[in-house]
Amino acid sequence: MTIIIQILVFILVAFSTILVVGIPVTLASPGQWEQSKNLIYTGAGIWAILVIITGVFNSFIA
Repeated sequence: MTIIIQILVFILVAFSTILVVGIPVTLASPGQWEQSKNLIYTGAGIWAILVIITGVFNSFIA
């Protein structure tokens, strides 16, 4: 079970890094907000689900 938590945390950190770099670049580019709005909202939703799943799995260990 510990390996699952480690994998989930790694995925969460990697995805967070991608979002931290990608969202400001998208917002700073002229005209990109209209094209990338759905992608940004989807990424934020996936990130929130990853946080919840990681928390649920972590509650089984502690």
